[in-house]
Amino acid sequence: ILNYDIMARFRRRTCVILLLFILFICSIMMALKTLRPDRAGFGDPFGLGLLPELQQRTVLLDSKQNSLNRAQGDTVTRVSNLHSIAVNTMKASMFPAKKLEEELSSPNYNFHIFYYTWYGNPQFDGKYIHWNHPLLPHWDPKIANNYPKGRHNPPEDIGANFYPELGSYSSKDPTVIEAHMKQMRSASTGVIVLSWYPPGMADENGEPTDDLVPVVLDYAHKYNLKVTFHIEPYKDRDDRSMYHNVKYIIDRYGSHPAFYRHKTSTGRLLPMFYVYDSYVTIPEIWANLLTVSGSQSIRNTPYDALFIALLVEERHKHDIHRSGFDGMYTYFATNGFSYGSSHHNWASLKAFCDSNNLMFIPSVGPGYIDTSIRPWNNHNTRNRVNGKYYETAFSAALLVRPEIISITSFNEWHEGTQIEKAIPKRTGQVVYLDYKPHKPNVYLELTQKWSEKYRKEQEQWLM
Repeated sequence: ILNYDIMARFRRRTCVILLLFILFICSIMMALKTLRPDRAGFGDPFGLGLLPELQQRTVLLDSKQNSLNRAQGDTVTRVSNLHSIAVNTMKASMFPAKKLEEELSSPNYNFHIFYYTWYGNPQFDGKYIHWNHPLLPHWDPKIANNYPKGRHNPPEDIGANFYPELGSYSSKDPTVIEAHMKQMRSASTGVIVLSWYPPGMADENGEPTDDLVPVVLDYAHKYNLKVTFHIEPYKDRDDRSMYHNVKYIIDRYGSHPAFYRHKTSTGRLLPMFYVYDSYVTIPEIWANLLTVSGSQSIRNTPYDALFIALLVEERHKHDIHRSGFDGMYTYFATNGFSYGSSHHNWASLKAFCDSNNLMFIPSVGPGYIDTSIRPWNNHNTRNRVNGKYYETAFSAALLVRPEIISITSFNEWHEGTQIEKAIPKRTGQVVYLDYKPHKPNVYLELTQKWSEKYRKEQEQWLM
């Protein structure tokens, strides 16, 4: 009887302990669940033909004075409307900054990411913009005749090989802008490099977007991000127009708390401007603007800044130095596309920059595919390999110990370089690529991972 009582007590105690252990595990799982986020060779001559040489790819939308006056009036109205929409949206979505800081990774201001605000849809713009991108013909008519013509027909058929989680969105939609800021912040990037054209100008498939800058700045500030400008190759860009552009940007946006300024080795805080297709303009013209003795010199004026040129070919490094630029970036997310975008050339480029007091900013990307708009260009595709291509690019960049790494891109959907969330989609005869077997946010998570790795390695470089 005694042994029976002892065994009964032992069984009861074991059951109680087991029950408590199960309750403990359940409570831990519930706690973890509450902490989870809401949404857990271009190098060959054929490829280089894609790059412009003295070829302007932008258009002045309207040069007639009466149309310009009308556009200016429309712009004032659009800015006012956008601000009121944005303010109301921000009020509705505001939550304590402390909570936001706790939920998101800290920004890394040495990670710069290229961002495009050229997308539109009927709800916000009265029509689709950029999602309906035309199919670009090959420059050789014999080759061009073998490929389809026309343009895409959103929302099911868009000018991209991947499909965004947010759908065929408008860049003017405040909820989209906020979602983008949250994604970029979750990726631990710190500086948005905003594609920019002067007021009244745009790329050949888009419309002016300068009126969106104040809204982007406001939302960037909410997420403790900074904004710098990627000056595109608009019509008649030269030393004089660039001086006016820089003055306009600094006068208009320079006092905003989200406006990016880079701390130089001498302790100066200067704005930074990336200049796309800088090689289209000869060094002598740039030197007028960017050297102290230049006829249009911006140096040692209130509008002085750091100017970063695009390097494509090896010879461009000498032109960049002679022009008076402060550094160079490689932009293209295609290893082998050009001398500059080839990872194995980054060490020599960094050495050249170090010896000439220039910044070297390598550009990394998750892959490349543009056959939705250039159907004849499939040989230049760079497969993502489930994120391995992206990680290889980051690894190559870290090897040269750059002061800044740029990312191509957050949302250049046409060229398939985006890290923005994408979803699987099949419609009619179109099957979009996706990030499977990973989740839609996999490239944001990879960026965050390498941002932290960069931070840790940078501490070692500086020791």
